[in-house]
Amino acid sequence: MENQNTEQQFKDVMLECRTLFEKKLHDYGASWRILRPASLTDQLFIKAKRIRSLEVKKESLVGEGIRPEFVALINYGIVGLIQLSRGYVDEVDVTPAEAMTLYDHHANEALQLMIRKNHDYDEAWRGMRVSSYTDFILTKLQRIKEIENLQGETLVSEGIDSNYMDIINYAVFGCIKLNEGQEMRG
Repeated sequence: MENQNTEQQFKDVMLECRTLFEKKLHDYGASWRILRPASLTDQLFIKAKRIRSLEVKKESLVGEGIRPEFVALINYGIVGLIQLSRGYVDEVDVTPAEAMTLYDHHANEALQLMIRKNHDYDEAWRGMRVSSYTDFILTKLQRIKEIENLQGETLVSEGIDSNYMDIINYAVFGCIKLNEGQEMRG
């Protein structure tokens, strides 16, 4: 029962993220196709650092809280997966419909990974603090930076794609926890 609840909560957050992504796609097109890997990593880093800053300071001077940054991490994480699979370009090369198909594919992959891991870890994420998700995301981003510096030539580590998937999943868990009011609302 709890697993189905988690799966539905995950799907609800992903639908919210998809809706925002689609609206931004309308406004900006797939301008993110131009982002090189290091720039995308830095964008994710900025979002995660802002969450950590808000968690520590407990105040936002810009008026936007933590939850919108988790949503951004989810959407940029999916963009990262798209960029890994397709490479970056100098001019936008996908239609909004194609971009949404790519988005849905990677969002579904993230869902399937969460279902498998949630089975093996037995809902452990529910006992974690939102601030731990933030720290794990920042750790994953540091790993991505190291892998990028090594031009992907790792010896034993997961690839960048696995780290993006984990970032997406931790950010979804953060959104779920904040929805439940378990920690500081953003």
